[in-house]
Amino acid sequence: MIAGNGRFPVIALEEARKLGLDIVAIGIKEEASPEIEPLAKAVHWISLGELSRLIKILKQEGIQQVMMCGQVKHAKIFSSIRADWRLAKLLASLKERNTGALIGGIAKVLAGEGVELVDSTLLLKPLLAAEGILTRRRPESGEKRDIEYGRRIANALANFDIGQSVAIAERACVAVEAMEGTDAMLRRAASLSNSRPLRLVKVSRHRHHLLFDVPVIGPETIRVMRETHTTALAIDAGRTLLLDRDDLLTAADESDIAVAGYRPEE
Repeated sequence: MIAGNGRFPVIALEEARKLGLDIVAIGIKEEASPEIEPLAKAVHWISLGELSRLIKILKQEGIQQVMMCGQVKHAKIFSSIRADWRLAKLLASLKERNTGALIGGIAKVLAGEGVELVDSTLLLKPLLAAEGILTRRRPESGEKRDIEYGRRIANALANFDIGQSVAIAERACVAVEAMEGTDAMLRRAASLSNSRPLRLVKVSRHRHHLLFDVPVIGPETIRVMRETHTTALAIDAGRTLLLDRDDLLTAADESDIAVAGYRPEE
């Protein structure tokens, strides 16, 4: 496992332990939590940009399959990343530096070394969102209209690999997620919406796999929604991970936030 930030890698490792699986974790120093250490068979720490060292560790451990769990903030590609010769060569070959191009390029490099990138949700299928209303409260009519509008925008933007989320108020797009992430996008939207209630729409990429960049929400998402007066959340069913699911949905109910899963667009 290549571990990024957030609860995703921790929960995946906990599930692996329940299943009796030994996982070697490669933690990104700038992103991953030390919580992964007691949960993995072995942990290696690397910095962003150390593609050659990553390959060396995979070979040393005899690993033939690897999954990517947890986010690596895209903005760091333009700030703290120090690319080694192998990653520098890859970056120079890319026509675009979006997530799909970068991770796709890394996947090709790994495949050339006999390592397969596998479904990042492999251990967490029960945590993928179901279709339908997931909370006690259903979206109201105004929220439904905003969600329908927001899903059209978010799905169009998904083709360009910009961000996964949009913030909507009264059928107007207040903010689009880019490199800053969903929480920062919501706070920016709240500063622009003149106290109007927001709706958060998050969609998955139009890809036929879940190898990377899987939408994730957790209790922290709900906390930020409450802070920014965001009253409803729409997600893609079967393609969005609900981390700490029970706590997440309890927090949503306590905050009177509606959460609904929609059939993803292909």
